[in-house]
Amino acid sequence: MSAKISIIIPAYNEAARIGQVLCEAKPFAHEVLVIDDGSRDETAATAQAHGARVICQENSGYIKALKTGFKAARGDIFVTIDADGEHDPADIPRLIQPLLEDRADVVLGKRNRIARPSERIISLLTGLRIPVHDTGTGLRALKRQLAQSLAIPGQCICGTSVLEYYRLGARVAEVPISLRTVDKPRKIAWGHLTQFWIVLRLLCQRW
Repeated sequence: MSAKISIIIPAYNEAARIGQVLCEAKPFAHEVLVIDDGSRDETAATAQAHGARVICQENSGYIKALKTGFKAARGDIFVTIDADGEHDPADIPRLIQPLLEDRADVVLGKRNRIARPSERIISLLTGLRIPVHDTGTGLRALKRQLAQSLAIPGQCICGTSVLEYYRLGARVAEVPISLRTVDKPRKIAWGHLTQFWIVLRLLCQRW
């Protein structure tokens, strides 16, 4: 491939899972960058042992980790993927193809199921402005210039990031992806209550 691919993995306490993710992801990238968001386990050491470039930061949340990765990555195309193994790195070539062919500026990995009702509601709300189906997916590919221009407002990426792509005039595409079952407890996403109102406010703005 002519474009250089950077895979960016925000991670928090994923020492038990991130090694397998890195083994599967490395063949598809020129570099793999793990942003360790203040983990209290061996996430950073495990990632380094598997050949990733690791940046450690104080626990600041997913969005700050993404921004750190976007600033530090060296590639032309950035791919974000979750550290817990739920995403299949084998989907990466299909994800980046529209970017390599210059048919899109950002590609969302559309999950075959969205477990949290709050995410489904935010995606439906965002879909009133942009014809997308999954605004909270963690598996995305985007061009370097777009990634580094993002403010990413809100509590998480759900809804707001897609609306920001739209505001910046980016071409947004979706590619179906599959999810793998992960033995990991899921906390209630209370932040989606705030995120809902942020998305609603953005939708009411005149762009």
